Amino acid sequence: MNFTRWSARLPGTQRRAAARDDRSPVPAARAEYAQAQAAATLPDGALPVPPDTTPAPAAPGPALDDLSAREILGRLPVAVALLHGPDHRVAYVNEAYETAFGPRPSGVPAAEALPELAELSVLPLLDQVLRSGTARTVKSRRTAGGGSYTVTCTPVAAWNGTADKDDEKAGEKAGEKAADNKTGEKTGEKAGEKDKQARGEGGVLVYAADVTDHAEAAERLRTSERRHRETAVTLQRSLLPQELEQPDDLRIAATYQPGGTDAAVGGDWYDVITLGAGRTALVIGDVMGRGVRAAAVMGQLRTAVRAYARLDLPPHEVIQLLDGLASEIDATQIATCVYAVHDPNEGQLVYASAGHLPMLVRDADGTVSRAADPTGPPLGTGGWVHTSGTIALPPGSTAVLYTDGLVERRSEDIDEGVASLARALSGAKGSPQVVCDRLIRSLGVTAEHDDDVAVLVVQHPARTGPNAELFHNAALDLLGGIEATPRARSFATGVLTSWRFPAELRDLGVLAASELVANSLQHGTPPMRLGLRRTDRRLIIEVTDGDDHLPRRRQAEPADEAGRGIEIIASIATSWGSRRTPGGGKAVWCEFALPR
Repeated sequence: MNFTRWSARLPGTQRRAAARDDRSPVPAARAEYAQAQAAATLPDGALPVPPDTTPAPAAPGPALDDLSAREILGRLPVAVALLHGPDHRVAYVNEAYETAFGPRPSGVPAAEALPELAELSVLPLLDQVLRSGTARTVKSRRTAGGGSYTVTCTPVAAWNGTADKDDEKAGEKAGEKAADNKTGEKTGEKAGEKDKQARGEGGVLVYAADVTDHAEAAERLRTSERRHRETAVTLQRSLLPQELEQPDDLRIAATYQPGGTDAAVGGDWYDVITLGAGRTALVIGDVMGRGVRAAAVMGQLRTAVRAYARLDLPPHEVIQLLDGLASEIDATQIATCVYAVHDPNEGQLVYASAGHLPMLVRDADGTVSRAADPTGPPLGTGGWVHTSGTIALPPGSTAVLYTDGLVERRSEDIDEGVASLARALSGAKGSPQVVCDRLIRSLGVTAEHDDDVAVLVVQHPARTGPNAELFHNAALDLLGGIEATPRARSFATGVLTSWRFPAELRDLGVLAASELVANSLQHGTPPMRLGLRRTDRRLIIEVTDGDDHLPRRRQAEPADEAGRGIEIIASIATSWGSRRTPGGGKAVWCEFALPR
């Protein structure tokens, strides 16, 4: 409907139109006089109508239907190119395209005229779009000039839809003129037919949005996130052992892999602590959640474990102490932990578990054993009396301690993950580090894994040949009495001589054995046992008895007749210590480092 045509019939429209046509200014006085005269002629009680001050409507712009496709594309702020035919010849590029990439000739294949499309990886898509009739998009590709563009290719039914009407008429006249010319009649017919076919060919509309600012901002964000993650991983690794202790009787390796790509640190941790007398503590734990709080709790628990381990307590007592500490640190943080102790004289692992996943042990023949279920709830729950369990670790076997990130998957039960780990362990051979790497690969853990993973592999090697000659054990049961010390001295002399120790080290070993037995006779109760053990690195002398009172080092006065035994041991030995044994007694030991 033509609104201008019909607006004259609307009430009040003629008065407004007249006001717009009368462009001569009216003096203020005359205008006031005119208003007064009009008011005087109104009936009594009627109000005067104020003059219409409504602004005139703006002149309407051209309708969308009045614009050609070329004009519409030319007004778009994004770069647009129209290609037609199977060889994708350039039919049109708008002003924004020429501003971004420079002028481009028409009628030339895009592979020659539009090199930027090759840089943006768009050329291979043109055939797909033309053939399938489906749009394709390439996101945020960079050109040689440094700009980044998101390019969309859309099929169009016929490329001549963008031609101006004047161009179409000019083409028709040229075709008619060529047809009227007798000598070029056939040529005109062919040209007209070819032009008709060309105008009916399908094409591809390519429009590229400049996303350089967005791409640069995204790159800055990725760089910042990468730096934050590197800092977080560095913090996490700094809280873990920088170098694992390697006991005489075990071979140990560990692997830690942070989960995901975010900057949050996790709470997975592990540790290896030598306890003396050939015994080794193995620890692995997991603080639930991620972030600085989880890492802080993890660091405190690891430090506490090392302190409690120095007391040489049974595993369940260490876990009991950690449980109370975890409640004091942060009652909202849940943590799991396994603490295990290996004694080479017993050939087994004594462990306590606070809600952690079970250890796995692979025997020499490939059979995998699984430790019993956790002996207590997670740390921090309080009010639970933990107990210790045992699992055999004979020579030639391999034990694996791990966190839930290795076996837990959203799509399966965690028991299935543990079973998969057992199958992978049954065929994993080689050094501890090789076993670690194979387990990580077998369980499908990659850099994009969404949870932290910690794995601790412990091997008890079976020694044969010349290497076995470096590891020996000898023991003597003592009934007490005055003959115990001479018997211990004689036994130690014979054993150390057979082990071909240097005379100086042999004499020190005999003296240490004599003092430990004498101390046990004076302060302990039967039964007593003297044990000697040698490894490739040290000589270990240990005496056990039935009394649980631990000795302590003290400075004896000159007039004292006793109290010098432990002082002598501490002076001549590399290290010494004592612990309570499970049967209610105690063990006192000392070590001598062997010369290299």
